[in-house]
Amino acid sequence: MGLIHTAIQVSDLDATRAFYEDALDFEHRLDFEWPADDEDAVYNYYVGRGDGAEIQFRYDPGRTDPVEPTGIDHLALDVDDVDAEFDRLVEATDCPVVSEPTTVDPAGTRVAFVEDPDGYVVELVEQLE
Repeated sequence: MGLIHTAIQVSDLDATRAFYEDALDFEHRLDFEWPADDEDAVYNYYVGRGDGAEIQFRYDPGRTDPVEPTGIDHLALDVDDVDAEFDRLVEATDCPVVSEPTTVDPAGTRVAFVEDPDGYVVELVEQLE
């Protein structure tokens, strides 16, 4: 059994797509409206990376209240060089910084935390040797 995807509500699909696709190198995998032929349909947009797991962005164009990223502490992404990826991402997107790169010795990782356009926290994780 493996993780297929995680679904998050987004308020601005274009900004979210730019953050994940353009800045974090995710690839568009699938998109559709559901339920089909329904005026209250939600647009579902999937992105992924090489490992097979995906993120589903659920966009409701009729939504008037702001998206609250509750219930999800953070999304963790593996990177080769957390310092370089952090610098590049902040420069490219001007995203809010939650925590600059730091080493977590007990986990054998180097990590940094930023926020996406809706305030979801994204952790960049580099596995150390």
